[in-house]
Amino acid sequence: MYLETILVLSEKLNFVRSVDICEHMGYSKPSVSRAVGLLKNGGFITVDNNGHITLTNLGKEHAEKILERHTVLSKLLISIGISKETASEDACKIEHVISDETFNALKKLVKD
Repeated sequence: MYLETILVLSEKLNFVRSVDICEHMGYSKPSVSRAVGLLKNGGFITVDNNGHITLTNLGKEHAEKILERHTVLSKLLISIGISKETASEDACKIEHVISDETFNALKKLVKD
């Protein structure tokens, strides 16, 4: 969810900082700081001396994949009568565990 949040915020803001992530996600500063450290060590983001967070190519790839899954799953759930809020919450849960095969089949269903 952090990568997805960084991607979304980077499209809205000139630069993304940990505090922006905290505000957007409603998480504490220590939680975000720990996640940022893990993402940085994993090669998904870089953090400059001003605390500006940037997705690496690898991070952007993962973030775009997660965002696409979230969007498609939300649309699918809304189309079957689930409220927008519940659909978004459930999509967050599903997007991380669904197989590529199942997701691609659902994606075709939503686009058709």
